[in-house]
Amino acid sequence: MMNGVTFKNPEFFYLLLVILPMVVWYVFRYRKSGASIRYSSLKGFSGLTKSWKHYLRHLPFVLQLAGIGLLTVALARPQSSNSWQDVTTEGIDIVIALDISSSMLARDFQPNRLEAAKNVATEFISGRQNDKMGFVVFSGESFTQCPLTTDHAVLINLFKDIESGMIEDGTAIGNGLATSVARLKESDAISKVIILLTDGENNRGEIAPETAAELAKTFGIRVYTVGVGSIGTAPYPVQTPFGTQMQDVEVKIDEETLQKIADITDGRYFRATNNDKLVQIYEEIDQLEKSKMEVKEYSTKDEEFVRYAMLAGLVLVTGLFLKTTLFRNIP
Repeated sequence: MMNGVTFKNPEFFYLLLVILPMVVWYVFRYRKSGASIRYSSLKGFSGLTKSWKHYLRHLPFVLQLAGIGLLTVALARPQSSNSWQDVTTEGIDIVIALDISSSMLARDFQPNRLEAAKNVATEFISGRQNDKMGFVVFSGESFTQCPLTTDHAVLINLFKDIESGMIEDGTAIGNGLATSVARLKESDAISKVIILLTDGENNRGEIAPETAAELAKTFGIRVYTVGVGSIGTAPYPVQTPFGTQMQDVEVKIDEETLQKIADITDGRYFRATNNDKLVQIYEEIDQLEKSKMEVKEYSTKDEEFVRYAMLAGLVLVTGLFLKTTLFRNIP
C-alpha cells in the first residue's frame, strides 16, 4: 500500500506570498509604535523585570500568519490517496516481432524500412524501463533473438545487430506470431503484448496468421499489428550487372489479415507510410499500454481540506482573542 498527499488546486499556494508584506508591515509598525523618553540615569529601572506578556507579545501575529498558511492549504484542497498493488506483479511483458525479409530494404523509409523500424523500436524500449521485453525476428522462418528480459541495454544491442538475410527469405507472419506467443504464454504479467511489424503478405510458414492469433487470444495476449510501407510503389535496391540500382516495386501489405489478427486479440492495426507515422504509432501504443496499467491499479482519494480549514479558523480566532484581551495594551 502506498500513501501520499496531493493538492487539487495547487495554484492557491501563491496566496502565501502575502505573508512577506505582512511581516514587513508588522515590523515597521512595531518600531514606530515604541515611544522614547530621555532619562539622565537608568538606576531607578535596574531592578525591574519583564513580564511574560512582553516575551509573548508577538504571539497573536504569529498565530495570524499560521492561520493564513493553514487556510491556504485548505483552499489548495489536499487529498490523501491510498493505492494497492501486488508487489509480485511483473508489470507489462512485451515482445516485438519484426519482419526482416528482403522487402524491408525498400527505401520509402529513411534509410530503409528495416533500419527505421529498428530505430523507432529502440526508442520505444528505452522508454519502458519497468517492463520485461523480448525480440522475435521472422522472414521465411522465425526465431527468438532475445527472450524476455529487463536488461534493456542487451536488448537494444541485439536490435542493432539485426540484418536482412540472416534467415531464409519470405514472410511467415503466422510463424513469427506463434514464436512470440511461445515467449509470453508462461508469463504472469498483468498485461501481455506483442507488437508485430511487417511490410508484406504471409507466403511462408506452417502456421496460418489467424491460427496464431487464436493462440494468442487463448493466453490473453494482445497483438498490435503494424503494416509498414508507402501507398502505391516504393523504391527498392536491385542488383544489376551495372551495380545496385533503384527500382519501383509495388507495395503489397495484407492489411485484411493484420486487421483480423488485431481484432481477434483485442489489439489494434496501424499503417505506417513514413518515418514520422511509424514514430506516432509507437507513441500511441506506449500510451495505450500505460493507461491499461493504470486501470488495473486500485486507489482511493480522501478530501483533507476540512481539517485544515477548521484548524485555520481555530488558530485565527485564538490569535484575535489574545490580541483583543491579554495583549491589548502590549505594543
